Formats: sequence, structure tokens, C-alpha cells
Amino acid sequence: MILAYRLVRLIETHSDALATSLLRKVQESDSTPNYGNVPHEELKQRVHEIYKHLGEWLLEKKEVDIERRYREIGARRYRQKVPLTEVIWSIAMTKENLWEFLTWESIQDRPVELFGELEVLQLLGHFFDRAIYYVAVGYEEARAGKQAVSGNSTVRAAHSSR
Repeated sequence: MILAYRLVRLIETHSDALATSLLRKVQESDSTPNYGNVPHEELKQRVHEIYKHLGEWLLEKKEVDIERRYREIGARRYRQKVPLTEVIWSIAMTKENLWEFLTWESIQDRPVELFGELEVLQLLGHFFDRAIYYVAVGYEEARAGKQAVSGNSTVRAAHSSR
């Protein structure tokens, strides 16, 4: 867990550069052309917030916190006319951007122990899988004209019964 903590802190320390890198990738990607509808600073701020407080998101935040944040983002992207496929792709790009950074850091700095990397990958995977689900929920609710409500037990119950 100590190595995982060190890697998370490394990400947080480089959050500005990571956010700038991801913003450039999203803007240049053929898979996310409608992100031009999202104000540059809004996107950078959202990404920076995740990177800067990654330890909190991975270790301290509860499911309801992730749900609230990503349902709201899904609804906002719907209103900004960004297709759901692009929203999901941008979250995948966020995760990939982190992995590229960690890989580069481990090569540049020192080899990172495999166990620590796997632990961080598991935490990141868990977080981003939930982010994708809740962004889709918020997006679909906005498309249906529903108010995005955090902690909607009906949505969770329907998801759990699948």
C-alpha cells in the first residue's frame, strides 16, 4: 500500500501537467470532436480536480460521491451536445493518460514493483468503471428530461438487479 500511496502522490504532484496533457489529447482526438462544445477551462478544471485529489477519490470518497459527481457531468455533457460515446471515450483517455504517465515515470525514475502497480491499477479501474457508469446515468437522465438526483436508490437498485 505504501508504493500505491507514493504513486498516487506522484500523480497529484503532477496534476497540472497531466490535466494539460489530457486536454490536448481530447482536443486533438478524432474520437472526441464535440468536446469543442465544452469550455476549455471547464474541462481542464474537472480533469485537474480528479488528478489533484486522486488519493481522496480512490481511498476516501464513497460510492455516492462518485455517483453525484459523474451523474452531474453526464447531464452537463448532454446539455453541451457531446455524444455519450465521446464522454465515455474521454474518461477512458483520462485513465490511459494516467497509465502512460506512471509507465514513463517508472522507466525514468526507477522500476516500480509490480504489486504496487497492480494495486494502483485496481483502484483506478474501480474508480473509472464507476465514473463511466454514473456519467451514462446522468447523461441518459438529462436526455429523458429528468433532474439528475444524487444517491438515486432506484437507479442503483435497477443496476444491482442486472
